[in-house]
Amino acid sequence: MYRDLPPLTWLRAFEVSARLLSFTAAAQELHLTQAAVSKHVKSLEQRLQRPLFVRHPRSLELTRWGDAYLPKVQDALERLAHGTREVFGRRQDDLLTIRCSVSFAVNWLSPRLPRFLAEAPESRLRILCSVWADPFDAEALDLDIQYGTGDFPGAVSYRLTQEVLTPLCAPALAASLRHPDDLAAQCLLHVQGYHEGWGTWLAAAGAASVDPGQGIQTDTSLVSYDLAARGAGVALGRSSLAAPYRESGRLVAPFGLGVPSREGFFLLTARAPEPRHKVGPFVDWLIREAAPAR
Repeated sequence: MYRDLPPLTWLRAFEVSARLLSFTAAAQELHLTQAAVSKHVKSLEQRLQRPLFVRHPRSLELTRWGDAYLPKVQDALERLAHGTREVFGRRQDDLLTIRCSVSFAVNWLSPRLPRFLAEAPESRLRILCSVWADPFDAEALDLDIQYGTGDFPGAVSYRLTQEVLTPLCAPALAASLRHPDDLAAQCLLHVQGYHEGWGTWLAAAGAASVDPGQGIQTDTSLVSYDLAARGAGVALGRSSLAAPYRESGRLVAPFGLGVPSREGFFLLTARAPEPRHKVGPFVDWLIREAAPAR
């Protein structure tokens, strides 16, 4: 399809000439010579095999072909301009690019982000979500939020969350779970990518009769929590990510045991941010927001 499109320079010359009905005026707007504009339009007409203008001695008149084509070209150029501004903006040096997992973005960052925007309404953010934690790329990202123990070579890291592992299930299922060994008859919901999982909690609970590998594997906490809320099994909640589900009552903790985890979410940056740099205010705000949970 794209091979059928005329060159953009031809289309731009036609649009300006048709809007102004003058090759001379079009040349001034496009910073070209009148001959160059006329040549671009002539090339377009030859490509389309239709005349777009009636050329009078001192003016132009659109043919029925040109009159029909003009709004199509203007719409396409306007869409291209809007798309360019949407993706690249007016300036890129003030655009703060942050990457984090989908679950962290939805369950932790999104509920808090309006408070930052209220403090700094002029801020321009780009939030990229991922499932798997790729290495921090300082060329592509200003900040990265990853889960781990704090060992992130080549990056400055700040701990954001101190996680507690707690089994969570739908309220209707909680009544049948009186002892950790009761989990042997349940579907355990796992999230890949965490070093500490069901095995860690079951060992702390002394539930030796429960197979820590049984159940369903997922790749995001969002899927695990949603399945648990629908009564499909028991999820192992991490305090930072599960908070919205517990606050809404969709998930409850059937047991009283919460096991502290060595892992947590960390904020990564290439170097300690300068206070006036675009990264500095966001880092300061993020660490303040995370302080109560730590």
